[in-house]
Amino acid sequence: MANAAKYAVNLALLGGVGLYIGANSFFSVEPGHLAVKFNRLTGLKDGVYREGFHLRIPYFEWPVVYDARTKPRVFPTMTSNRDLQAVNITVRVLYRPDPLNILNLHRTLGPDYDERVLPSIVNEVLKSVVAQYNASQLLAQRDQVSFKIRKQLEDRAKLFNVVLDDVSITHLTFGKEFTEAIESKQVAQQTAERAKFVVEQAKEDKKSIIIKAQAEARSAQLIGEAAKSNPTFLELRRIETAKEISSVLAESRNHALVNADTLLLNLATGKKIVTNEAQGK
Repeated sequence: MANAAKYAVNLALLGGVGLYIGANSFFSVEPGHLAVKFNRLTGLKDGVYREGFHLRIPYFEWPVVYDARTKPRVFPTMTSNRDLQAVNITVRVLYRPDPLNILNLHRTLGPDYDERVLPSIVNEVLKSVVAQYNASQLLAQRDQVSFKIRKQLEDRAKLFNVVLDDVSITHLTFGKEFTEAIESKQVAQQTAERAKFVVEQAKEDKKSIIIKAQAEARSAQLIGEAAKSNPTFLELRRIETAKEISSVLAESRNHALVNADTLLLNLATGKKIVTNEAQGK
């Protein structure tokens, strides 16, 4: 009886050990991931394990899995430009580990490589690049600034076995004082443009007044010449004026009694005055 119980215990122990070995003799790598294998006796094994099932020695070996897919991260930074004005800039970085240098990445940095490397190099590069431009250049040459930031970050990240797929500026603002200065400048420019328009309008009005006066003077000159050369010219103008007055009175709803002098039709009056003046002379 005792032997049977002992045999059952040994069998259970062997079964447990077998299950442990069987369950821990394999490890899997998910799609989009890479793994390295560490051995307690020999250290980090050569070779990178891609997606699928792989063998390992239970207890002595275990895998370290890296996510090889591109991941985004945003880095806000406050720095100064060439004119020592405060600049708030934010960049978005798409990064992933270099699949050809996973072993070196694991030896030097480990799985938290992004926390160790990216914040420091991003802040350093942003401050270095922004300090080369003034405010207007940062706004007008944004593509050039973004390209320079990306190029320098890619070069720095390669030293740490990190690949940057994209770097873009998502936010760029200046300090309160500079923003107020820009607004004041815009208001001043608008005021200057309005004043310029008023001056130009006054010049045009002056030109139109001069042209009108010249036309009236020329008209008066022509009328005088016509009156001298043709005595009946004034009588024709008086008749035309009388017609205009009579047409206005005809369209009016009010009734009015007018005489020939009002309508300027008393043509004899003009002749009588001329005759009397001639006799007086």
